[in-house]
Amino acid sequence: MNFCPQCGAPVTSKIPEADDRLRFVCNSCATIHYQNPIMVVGTIPETGDRILLCRRAIEPAMDKWTLPAGYLENGETLQQGAARETLEEAGYQIDDLMPYAITNIVRINQVYIMFRCALAERTGAPGSESLEVKLFRPDEIPWQEIAFRSIHDVLRLYCADREKGSFPVHLLDIG
Repeated sequence: MNFCPQCGAPVTSKIPEADDRLRFVCNSCATIHYQNPIMVVGTIPETGDRILLCRRAIEPAMDKWTLPAGYLENGETLQQGAARETLEEAGYQIDDLMPYAITNIVRINQVYIMFRCALAERTGAPGSESLEVKLFRPDEIPWQEIAFRSIHDVLRLYCADREKGSFPVHLLDIG
């Protein structure tokens, strides 16, 4: 950040009084600009014995498979954001959202919150960020073509939990 979004004056990176981290501070209006992790919300939608995946139409990881997920918007609950992302990327309405995994990715300042859910309808259609949507049985998942480590790790846990018939909430850290 070079300029203050409040007044347009230059900012300086410094540790404000009573703080312990470098922050951008406006040289003119003294506004402290906090930068916090980005929240990513998504779903593990399933119907019967199949899990819905989307093949990405955008970078990063274009042409790779992922679960429906994206940035939480202001004014949304976690559940609303996850449902919106599933509708936007896969064209599906969902039901019965249950928290499943929280993944901290500190090196890129992101936190993923993934929900288990059921597909509320039988057909969907790829949105503008997806080339294709497809239902996979766990043994059919294209593991070598999964877009992101966070999604890969959550899917592995989910498939193992499905076999056990138990779905605890997981907390993961990815370096």
